[in-house]
Amino acid sequence: MTAEVLFTRERSVAGRIDDAALYRFTSDRLARALDEAQERGVRVRLVLDRGKYEESETTRRLLAAGRFAFRLGHGRDGAGSKMHHKFALLDDSALLTGSYNWTTESEEQNYENLLVLREPKLIANYRAEFEALWAEASET
Repeated sequence: MTAEVLFTRERSVAGRIDDAALYRFTSDRLARALDEAQERGVRVRLVLDRGKYEESETTRRLLAAGRFAFRLGHGRDGAGSKMHHKFALLDDSALLTGSYNWTTESEEQNYENLLVLREPKLIANYRAEFEALWAEASET
């Protein structure tokens, strides 16, 4: 298995993104990286936790005006539970997962980690999970 570990104190994860399932998303810098990916022709889709989306004006601003394709999910028990995933897929060539929330605090203040995995079986499992989340999640 090919793996790489990123810690936020060492370098940024901006620019390493494609489809993502995210508990929190408030980073302007990562939103710009998603914009750049779309400009390169990458199809970007996000599944976000409904509760965090509804309580965060920043998240709603970042996703305003159809900027990205996104849907809102929740946990297995319905509206009171969380869609707590923190992973992204890069063209089915890499999987990013770890404690990292896609927030300004994670980039600038918190100690976070992010694994970059290039194992096809793991990527396929996470791809299936993303597609299931996407199918179950609702549009705003």
